[in-house]
Amino acid sequence: MATQVAAPPLQCILQQQPTCAVGRRTKAAWGTRTRRCNPPIVDRVFWGNFSLGHHPVLMHSKPLRANKLQTVEALFQFGKKKAAPKVIRETVIPEPDYRISLVLLGTAGTLCYSNNFLPAAPIGLLGLLLLYQTTSVRFVFDDEGMEVKTGKQLQESRENIFVGGRNRWSYSAFTNWEFWWPAFPVLVYFKETQTKPEGQIHFFPIISNGKQLYDVLVERAGPSKTSGPK
Repeated sequence: MATQVAAPPLQCILQQQPTCAVGRRTKAAWGTRTRRCNPPIVDRVFWGNFSLGHHPVLMHSKPLRANKLQTVEALFQFGKKKAAPKVIRETVIPEPDYRISLVLLGTAGTLCYSNNFLPAAPIGLLGLLLLYQTTSVRFVFDDEGMEVKTGKQLQESRENIFVGGRNRWSYSAFTNWEFWWPAFPVLVYFKETQTKPEGQIHFFPIISNGKQLYDVLVERAGPSKTSGPK
């Protein structure tokens, strides 16, 4: 509710009489009878900033025009729903997990110890490759999609050597994803329609913390249809 402030009548000002206050009597120059000034009530919101001793008729008109503009804008905005601010999800980077590479390297060492060099060679090389990838490759989950980045500075990785294009996929393009195997996740499978409309299948080794990886995929790409880490 607007604050109401009493203003002195214009007649008092024109006759150069002292400012009349509410409830006080004064001798008027136009008669001998004692009169009570009944000042009009001025709406502070309508007339702008009002101070005693300044009649609203003599006030500057700029505050009035500004208030009218604000009133018109408020009428146009009435009934419109304000759009809720978009919540941007934080970027999640699962921690590296060296278990798979260490298991492969341990298996290769055991085979070498028993003079089984032929199978030990490919297993050892695969273990070294995964060890390097675990150290340098990161799966980055931002607000809109998943991306594979490399290095400590998280630089953009090279094009996908199998299907081409950037190693980044929007969550909305995911049609399915799975962890193989749930008890001891080794591979992640996912299918997306961003690379080609009929769907493109991808596999990558789980060189990151399996639990963190699973949780962020469930949150942003939707639950896995058939499996998850136990």
